[in-house]
Amino acid sequence: MSVPAGTVLPVPTPDLPPVEDLLTTAVKELGGAERPGQVRMARAVQDALEKEEHLAVQAGTGTGKSLAYLVPAIRHAAASQHAVVVSTATIALQRQLVDRDLPRLAEALASELPKRPEFAILKGRRNYLCRYKATVGMPDDEGDQLFDPREVSATGRMVQRIQEWADETETGDRDELVPGVNEQAWRQFSVTARECLGAQRCPSGSECFAELARERAGLVDVVVTNHALLAIDAMEDFAVLPEHDVVVVDEAHELVDRVTSVVTGELSDAGVSIAARRAGRLIEQGVADRLQAAGEDLQALLAAAPAGRVDELPQSLGMSLALVRDSAFGCLTALGPRGGDRSGDKDNPENVSLRKAAFTMLDEVHDTAQRMLDAFGGDSEVDRAEVVWLEAGHGRVPPTLRVAPLSVGGMLRDKLFGDRTVILTSATLALGGTFDGMAAQWGLGKDGWTGLDVGSPFDHPRSGILYVAKHLPQPGRDGLPEAYVDEIAELIEAAGGRTLGLFSSTRAAKAATEALRDRLEVPLLCQGDDSTSQLVKKFAEDPATCLFGTLSLWQGVDVPGPSLTLVIIDRIPFPRPDDPLSSSRQRHIAAKGGNGFMAVAATHAALLLAQGAGRLLRSTTDRGVIAVLDPRLATARYSSFLLDSLPPYWRTSDPEKVRQALRRLSAG
Repeated sequence: MSVPAGTVLPVPTPDLPPVEDLLTTAVKELGGAERPGQVRMARAVQDALEKEEHLAVQAGTGTGKSLAYLVPAIRHAAASQHAVVVSTATIALQRQLVDRDLPRLAEALASELPKRPEFAILKGRRNYLCRYKATVGMPDDEGDQLFDPREVSATGRMVQRIQEWADETETGDRDELVPGVNEQAWRQFSVTARECLGAQRCPSGSECFAELARERAGLVDVVVTNHALLAIDAMEDFAVLPEHDVVVVDEAHELVDRVTSVVTGELSDAGVSIAARRAGRLIEQGVADRLQAAGEDLQALLAAAPAGRVDELPQSLGMSLALVRDSAFGCLTALGPRGGDRSGDKDNPENVSLRKAAFTMLDEVHDTAQRMLDAFGGDSEVDRAEVVWLEAGHGRVPPTLRVAPLSVGGMLRDKLFGDRTVILTSATLALGGTFDGMAAQWGLGKDGWTGLDVGSPFDHPRSGILYVAKHLPQPGRDGLPEAYVDEIAELIEAAGGRTLGLFSSTRAAKAATEALRDRLEVPLLCQGDDSTSQLVKKFAEDPATCLFGTLSLWQGVDVPGPSLTLVIIDRIPFPRPDDPLSSSRQRHIAAKGGNGFMAVAATHAALLLAQGAGRLLRSTTDRGVIAVLDPRLATARYSSFLLDSLPPYWRTSDPEKVRQALRRLSAG
């Protein structure tokens, strides 16, 4: 049979073992035990891939969810000969996948598949050393800012260390430079995707670390990346990740916040000044000076304005933003055609690089100023799509105006979920007992996706107690109530230390630490005393030690065994009432007829509560207590939603029962 020229023939699908058989092989080779939840999840992932439907899976701690999605992902890659992208929120999980899970899994499945599975990690371009910039050097954008001489000398030593490392590194990956360096030093050796000359134009293009990493990623079965790069790849006009038709989003509860960070714009005098300096090297100085002056006028205005959400656009701010926008446009016009097409630039990579850097910064200033002006369009709250707020300056950091979307659901629906199959998983997705809240934030409608809770291998009612201190007063705004300090002391004494204290603010954590250090006989560590990793290490090594801290500890602590038998949560972790983004999102949803409090504040609190409560049981032999001091968890109208978001611990409000249980655990 003749085939028309240009026809792409389908690649024959190899005869592959069922996903259950591959999982059994993997578990056996890795020395684990088969877990029902893991098997259910692997089957569900395989089914979703075959049907090309999105899937949200809640898999409790101990399920082995990494294997449950990696095995069907590798099988799919072998069948389709397309890479599967796995996106995570944290560096810790990336490293676990690349350094431990994937190498062992590839070894285990090598004999079961047509070829040994291969994998690679891919990061944003700023994470790789730019050979060209390291060779020719670039003008320092912050050269005329004032620095502490000690900081300058420290940064100088870091720069020298990077230069030495540049001659020996094989990957150019910033994370392999140990000890690390500050952002100011690294910025002199890296470029953003928009600043990059491109492999074809750059004299060092054939040796570019970022391009080599991307080439490697294009040849493997599994590409591990992060939510930020996933968002950039989905939403920008240029491809960052290799061609793929499946994305697995692990730590999916973080996806909305990470995407929001990527698409948040900011404007400050520092950013405008950098843009003006970059332009001033290439165009008539008077044109660049107008942008510099516009930035200084904006800075004077922001310095006198109160921090917080900007609901209505003051005339003075509108005029200032318009001046910044128009001055940036004037610089862009003066630069002439893009792409280094000016006479004499084509053959001069340094000039091309300078022009591209100037275009990048000017575009950002111009587009952000326009975006902020557009944010105040519309006749009512319902019509608005974005929120603008002013963040107060501190130290050498100037006041900064920010703009962010009120929802990223539409972007995710169109850009991420539109043309690929997405598997979303986390230990905490079914908030209030349903996936609907998270699905709405992701932009998923009622159809085209499935939610599945595969449970946990832990026997929560037998292994843990959820204690709500119903007798305590409601938390106020004036710091930690004395009754809370007394309650914490009694619980820790009963537990014999072994306590992780999760607080809603740094101030509360420090207040509790100061109040209890002299009162308790056990060692008490507080976040900020040392690096978080060192504090967690000390906490894990000494069962008598207690560790108090805030947000990163709610999600970042994995301490199985007797060192952690009590988790104390001081209050329901609602977002701050004056948080510009969450308060605007609440108001926007309410204006459209929804329940803004439940959709935003309660969902945020439920997610963090579930993450915090998840610190207690990290192995099947762990036992202990979750103590929530905020009585609203038992009394408020929204308490059932929050409680339904937590694992099914045995519940009580009796302090004496809890203290007796802790004493028994301590004695045992």
